[in-house]
Amino acid sequence: MLSGASKIPNEVKRLRIAVVDDETVICEQIKAWIRKSRPDHEITVYTSGQSFLAAGVSFDLVYLDIRMEGMSGMEAARAYRGMQPDAVLIFVTGAKEYALEAFDVSAFHYLIKPLEEAKFSRVLQEALEEAKRRRSSRQQERLFIRTRNKTVPQGDILYIESRGKKVDIHTLKETFTIYGSMNRLEAQLGESFYRCHRGYLVNMAFISEYDADSITLAGGARVYLARKKHGEFVKTYMWYLQNGGVLSV
Repeated sequence: MLSGASKIPNEVKRLRIAVVDDETVICEQIKAWIRKSRPDHEITVYTSGQSFLAAGVSFDLVYLDIRMEGMSGMEAARAYRGMQPDAVLIFVTGAKEYALEAFDVSAFHYLIKPLEEAKFSRVLQEALEEAKRRRSSRQQERLFIRTRNKTVPQGDILYIESRGKKVDIHTLKETFTIYGSMNRLEAQLGESFYRCHRGYLVNMAFISEYDADSITLAGGARVYLARKKHGEFVKTYMWYLQNGGVLSV
C-alpha cells in the first residue's frame, strides 16, 4: 500500500530573500551586502510587516526588524510561519530582550544593530546553506501511496490521524484517507515527524504551540499529546528547533 519516501532529485535554484524593515537605510544596507557576495539571488524589500504578509510570497530567507510601526516583526514572523514553515528567519534589531521570543518562532539568528559587515556576511553564508538544504529537502522527500498512484511531498503533510485500519493524511492542500499503518508511516517519515499520541503523527515544522496535553499546528489544527510523552516530546522538539533553526545571540 505504502512505499518508503523516495528521493526525487531536483536542482535548488536561486533563492528568494525578503528584507522587512521600516528603516530604508537598513534595508538598503542589507540589500547591498547580500548583492556584494550573492548577486544571483532575488531580493525583495518591504517596509512593514503588513505589506510583507499581504504579498503572500514564499521566501527561502527572511530578514525581519522587530520594532516596526504597526505590526511588529515578531508578529509577522509568527504569521509567516503558518504560510512558510521552513523559511529561514533572521531578526535584525536594536533590542536584545526579544531573543527568547525569537527562539519560539525557530529563528536562525538574531543580529543586533548597528550591523557589522563581517558578522553579517558570515551569518548570511550559513543561512543560505541552511535555506538550500531546506528547499532541497522539501523538494526531494516524497511519500508514494500505491493505492492512489500518488506522491505527496513530506513537507506538505501537517499531520496524520489514525482511523482504525485507515489513516487520514492532512496536507496543506487537502485531506485524504487511505488504508495504512501508523507504525509503518512513523518509520518511513523520519525525524521531522513525531508520534505524539497513538492516533497522531505530527510534522514538527508546522507546530505553532503546545501545552501539557495538546499540540497546535499552523492553521489552527489541534491534536492530542499523550501526557506520558510530554517530557520526551519537549526534548525531541527542542532538538528539532536547534538543528532545524539555530538561534545564536
